[in-house]
Amino acid sequence: MSRIIASAAIRGAHKIAGQAEDILKRAIEEKGRDCPVAFPNTAYYIPIIYSMTGRAVETLADFEEVMKEIRDLLPEPVDENLWLPYLGPLLDGGMATLFAEEIIESCKYLIGPNPVGELWLGAADDMILRERGIQFVDGTAPGFAAVVGAAPDVETAVNIARELQERYLYVFMSGHHNGTTFAEQLVEGGVQLGWETRLIPFGREITSAIYAIGFASRAALSFGGVQPGDFRRNLLYNKNRIFAFVMALGEVTDEWYATAAGAINYGFPTIADSDIPQILPTGVCTYEHVVSNIAHKEIVDKAIEVRGLKIRVSEVPIPVPYSPAFEGERIRKEDMHCEFGGNRTPAFEWLTMRDGADVEDGKVELIGPDIDTVQIGGQMPLGIVVEISGRKMQADFEPVLERQTHTFLNEAQGLWHMGQRDIIWVRISKDAAKAGLRLEHLGKILHAMLHEQFSNILDKVQVKIFTDEQQVLKLREQAVAVYAQRDARLADMTDESIDTFYSCTLCQSFAPNHVCVITPQRSGLCGAYSWLDGRAAYEITPSGPNQPIVKGKVVDEKLGQWERVNEFIKSNSQGTVEKMSAYSMISDPMTSCGCFECISAVLPLTNGIMIVNREFTEMTPCGMKFSTLAGMVGGGNQTPGFVGHSKHYITSKKFISAEDGIARIVWMPSMLKKEIKDSLAQRAEELGLGAEEFLSKIADETTATTEEEVAELVTKNGHPVTALSAMF
Repeated sequence: MSRIIASAAIRGAHKIAGQAEDILKRAIEEKGRDCPVAFPNTAYYIPIIYSMTGRAVETLADFEEVMKEIRDLLPEPVDENLWLPYLGPLLDGGMATLFAEEIIESCKYLIGPNPVGELWLGAADDMILRERGIQFVDGTAPGFAAVVGAAPDVETAVNIARELQERYLYVFMSGHHNGTTFAEQLVEGGVQLGWETRLIPFGREITSAIYAIGFASRAALSFGGVQPGDFRRNLLYNKNRIFAFVMALGEVTDEWYATAAGAINYGFPTIADSDIPQILPTGVCTYEHVVSNIAHKEIVDKAIEVRGLKIRVSEVPIPVPYSPAFEGERIRKEDMHCEFGGNRTPAFEWLTMRDGADVEDGKVELIGPDIDTVQIGGQMPLGIVVEISGRKMQADFEPVLERQTHTFLNEAQGLWHMGQRDIIWVRISKDAAKAGLRLEHLGKILHAMLHEQFSNILDKVQVKIFTDEQQVLKLREQAVAVYAQRDARLADMTDESIDTFYSCTLCQSFAPNHVCVITPQRSGLCGAYSWLDGRAAYEITPSGPNQPIVKGKVVDEKLGQWERVNEFIKSNSQGTVEKMSAYSMISDPMTSCGCFECISAVLPLTNGIMIVNREFTEMTPCGMKFSTLAGMVGGGNQTPGFVGHSKHYITSKKFISAEDGIARIVWMPSMLKKEIKDSLAQRAEELGLGAEEFLSKIADETTATTEEEVAELVTKNGHPVTALSAMF
């Protein structure tokens, strides 16, 4: 091992530990030892410390104990002339550095400077972790690059970022070089930053690198079933599952060395553009630990090679980059070449089956003018008709494949898509149009990606793009009729009318005991799967996570329990869950993985329930925020009195029907009430509760913030729950 790296890293570890002591002392002086400490909206305490030691840091006083652990870990300074044949001291110093950096960043939230600024995002909250972390499980994101410092110029920075995006990687940015940061260079180059584009500016200082490594630690806890304090499993999970690396751009300081040493513990190597000593023997990392002096044109490929990443990039024949990293890209009005739909022009998308003789694979037709005929900033009608054939294709698969249009088109740089069916909104940027993107390329994207993702059920794909308004209006009318027929198929179905439900175990990789059961009247708790989708997904991929469950003999009709469903639940939860009630949140409720759109919780004083959606981050009347509730309900737990579910399920006739359904709802955030207002009012009318009258009796954050206040309103307003029997 290089003695220069070891001595520099250990020096850096001592410096950062000293900074941690200083800021902790100031924080205690200003706020007191009992001051609560946490990263906002997170349920995993201070994640690196928590995952590695099992220590739940809740107050500043807890950090004093962590400082003792840091001092125990810190190795004695090393003479540069002394050869160290092993990595032990370097790794210990690196871990001490990460603990110290978490103390520094946590205290900044209390006494400043605030880690969150106009550009800087600080710690990722739990909603982001659930939404983005699952991509590291299902392979949508193969890994992340922790970029430290800055490139020599803006053009080089943009090129590196685009290369990383095109390889589907997340880019976590921290630290500066000569006063400049990689994130600031990207902004100057006109690149959009944020979770949507996978370019995440955590902070200006090197200490903010712990948000990247903390994200990896939280991923192990959330998705890997790793227990707090099981440091060995944590590190192995990250080495084997979270394919990350550090890319150091610019002069490597002692503090950078120390932080990189911490990352090596996780199996994350460092690749540098400067001429620093290397650590080439394998050991902790998959291959080399530190590789340096890499040219900027080669640094992305070299980093991927050193980390051992295997990246499969689909070849899409279009003139702009194509990657999931562009899915969240926004196109502002001033950057727009033209737009379609969005209540400005008629627009729709429709995927339909055709006889094989009527489909010419790869054919893309444009019927009407192209985007180069419209004035910049203008609007056009748009109809996207995808015609497919295949021996294994079925009508029920049409909506499943059609919904992929949103994802497939959004992954092209400079192409923005929103909505589905006849409520789509599409924009093409000026840069994309200048690069040569035309409407035919929408068809080429859909042809390539449908074959890439669904080759097992389809044989041929052809696409017709319509921009002639009369034809768009005529075809949209036909498409709307088909949409209605699809909806009617599910609307007329009840749980009693069929003998088979479908499971979803996609999330078992991070919640091993969870089994989602999808019925016609209870969609998947993530909101992404209906019963028809589950059936279609099974037929498309018979060995996949959506398996048929024959109901079998009824065990309890009111609770929603069936003999063979319970057998399936027990078998597929590794025997930890004996039975499940589809219609109850009190008796054997369904488990949750953590991807639920909403959580319902009993409010005992009211004899009713509150519902909170993931987007609502404030305190709820039960005394817990969504993030805290998610930690208690998720992970495959069966928690009587609490249940995770989709938004759509709220207005189902089977929504906690064992406990009187929507009549129990006494509180929900105003944003959720507004979102489901029409369907909730219709359901209330069906039950004789009165539409507007019932909705007005449901409290929200503007009228009640505590359980006591909700109970007072329930009595005052004569809420229907007052006439119901006790829930327990």
